[in-house]
Amino acid sequence: MSRLGAITEKIRSKNAGPFWLTIDIFCGNSDVFSQVSAGLETTRVARLYATDPKLMKRFDIADLNVVKFSFPRPVTQGSRTDRDMHGAGWAVLLEELELA
Repeated sequence: MSRLGAITEKIRSKNAGPFWLTIDIFCGNSDVFSQVSAGLETTRVARLYATDPKLMKRFDIADLNVVKFSFPRPVTQGSRTDRDMHGAGWAVLLEELELA
């Protein structure tokens, strides 16, 4: 088992508007992309971020060696309870995930 952050080139998170977050997993090459694409279940990512799997959107972009997830923010960007205005802190959870 490998930590996702150890085998990928970069994992970043960001806003996708005031109501959604996006996480990009840059795999670096087609071998790592295949490993991540096959070994990372969408339901597992949804569970990690405590979101409904039906609302989790996944995009496997083989030409760019990128796997992308988008999901609703738990609170609206800029609201009183928003602790991450830019959505940048969400990637670290995925970096620490063990890939089967």
